[in-house]
Amino acid sequence: MKNIPYVISEVWKRFSRDDIPGIAAQLSYFFLLSLFPFLIFLLTLVGFLPISADQVLGMIRDYAPGNTMEIIEENIEVLMNQQNRGLLSIGIIGSLWAASHGIYALMKIFNRAYETEENRSFFQSRFIAIVLTVAMLLVTITVLLLPVFGRILGEFIFSFLGLTETFLQIWNALRWISSFVIMVIVLACLYKLAPDERIPFAHAFPGAIFAAVCWQLVSLAFAFYVENFGNYSAAYGSLGGIIVLMIWFYISAIIIVIGGEINAILYKGNMAR
Repeated sequence: MKNIPYVISEVWKRFSRDDIPGIAAQLSYFFLLSLFPFLIFLLTLVGFLPISADQVLGMIRDYAPGNTMEIIEENIEVLMNQQNRGLLSIGIIGSLWAASHGIYALMKIFNRAYETEENRSFFQSRFIAIVLTVAMLLVTITVLLLPVFGRILGEFIFSFLGLTETFLQIWNALRWISSFVIMVIVLACLYKLAPDERIPFAHAFPGAIFAAVCWQLVSLAFAFYVENFGNYSAAYGSLGGIIVLMIWFYISAIIIVIGGEINAILYKGNMAR
């Protein structure tokens, strides 16, 4: 706890020194670039799983700002109508390549945070970026599936074993906690593998926990603000949804970068002792 004021002070210094707002703007562009290839893959995959597009939309709606849902739903409708196995393959390739640009940019950012040079070859860096992209994709699918199938499994166990209502309440809490834990682990892997620095895995968790908690809270708060106070459509017309989506990506990128900066600050502090 005594390190918190120091970490906050260092993050504030690095905010301008490492140009975190500018870096987040770059990342938000890559996030937008990879969004629809990712949707192609995710929603085509949904067609081969026992989960409906409405359930996927319900989970996205919990976090996505309101103005963005119209854009997402329109593309989902088009993509679901074009579902086939060929599209699945194209979606995999397109989403991996496009989304890996964002991870590749993060690798450069975290190298700057750790004040280290990138000594890995282009192919090594790209391979790591693609692996991390797949991991991020898997955690997204898991976050979508756990609440749905966790509820079904819990209700089955509840009825089959004749357990009390208390079990069902605990189970419902655990399936949401499981999604959060998986998100933290994947973010920790991102913070561990992205920089060209030998970082102990345990040192990747402070930033991962910060990013996971802040991303969920900020996403919910921003969605509430847009839903109740921010009328972007009045100012930007049909572009309102895109503007909101970019702002959401921008805020998310800042949180992810700050998580990496926190890990770098704590790591450098431990190395200096």
